[in-house]
Amino acid sequence: MKASPVSEVKTDLPESCARTVTAQDIHEAESRIRDAIPVTECRRSVKLSKLTGANIFVKYENHLPTGAFKERGALNKLLRLTPEEKAKGVIAASAGNHAQGLAYHAGRLKIPTVIVMSEDTPVNKVEQTKALGAEVILTGDNFDDAYERMLKIRDERDLILVHPFNDPDVIAGQGTIGLEIFRAVQALDAVVIPIGGGGMIAGVATALKSLNPEIKIYGVQTVRYPAFYNRKFGHNKGADTGGSSIAEGIAVKKPGDLSFAVASPHIHDIILVEEDQIEQAITILLHDEKTVAEGAGAAGLAAILAAPQEFRGKNVAFILCGGNIDIRLLSSVLTRTLFRQERLFTVKTSINDRPGFLAEIADIIGREGGNIIEVNHNRYDLGMPAKDTGLSVTIEARDSHHARKIRAALTAQGCRLKD
Repeated sequence: MKASPVSEVKTDLPESCARTVTAQDIHEAESRIRDAIPVTECRRSVKLSKLTGANIFVKYENHLPTGAFKERGALNKLLRLTPEEKAKGVIAASAGNHAQGLAYHAGRLKIPTVIVMSEDTPVNKVEQTKALGAEVILTGDNFDDAYERMLKIRDERDLILVHPFNDPDVIAGQGTIGLEIFRAVQALDAVVIPIGGGGMIAGVATALKSLNPEIKIYGVQTVRYPAFYNRKFGHNKGADTGGSSIAEGIAVKKPGDLSFAVASPHIHDIILVEEDQIEQAITILLHDEKTVAEGAGAAGLAAILAAPQEFRGKNVAFILCGGNIDIRLLSSVLTRTLFRQERLFTVKTSINDRPGFLAEIADIIGREGGNIIEVNHNRYDLGMPAKDTGLSVTIEARDSHHARKIRAALTAQGCRLKD
């Protein structure tokens, strides 16, 4: 789903966000964090280039120590605090990656840290943040709920807020990604960047546009959380949506005023992607690139696949911004992909409940080269004759053609298959 650019919505920034972020700020941030943040790889993918028809470069921010880009901005902010502010301690609301980046570097610098997360934050992100020494408080259904609770705790304990995106020092830290991309690949036509609150796209777009004004910046958001898209283009998409998203890292209901003001003038377009498109991108990255991406990290590839006409034949980079996906969720995504490809499929039928009949069904599947994964009987379906039983069989096939062949063989032997 691709946006059509229209006029921007004007924004009045609060006084606290009145300053902007410049390329100079980003260069200074790079010098400040250089000793603690390794340069991540940005390289061409042969397989993704062939798949998309574009010349694709991947920026592997999932290779940072905490598995995501957020530690860049968090560290830059921490290093800008006064000794008195460091002694008080810091607090943040986060979907997980900002939490880990902040906790990791605050721990190194001996700064007390409190992190407020929503209840649906993946368990691995919660546990990893705790392991880094932060106090973790879980509350609410999404980032915005967690943020409101965080503000109250900040005031009660007199802590220093390290905002995940609406802070000039954080934005400047994230912008160092853009400097690294440009040094790795100077002949880029476009860069695709996930948008949650807008901190990363604000910093990266500022950096890249200062080095190459002709480069096109594309944002990507989920259809369920299109807040930045709506604000920029004056739409009201997704007003009644929201809720659970596999890309919880960009599931933000409202972009930051500062991050929006800095990023918006640089953005050529924003592409909205569906949940299943992100799932597909996660699977492709694991299968083709042998790298793990969380939902937000795979969103850039999902956008390129969703709007191939925008990128075909061009030099395009996308930022794989994080790889902190829960193992159980990753397993579910991969299994769902197998069902979509019909490498796994389920057939349902009713059979005469007599000895040996199930073995006959299994023999047909086996002769056709199918592998039975799961079998379920239901003898108590009141919609069937008493002497019959409902049968559900999950089968592994080589591909969709093979799956159709197995179904045809079962039908030829008298099995009445149900959709």
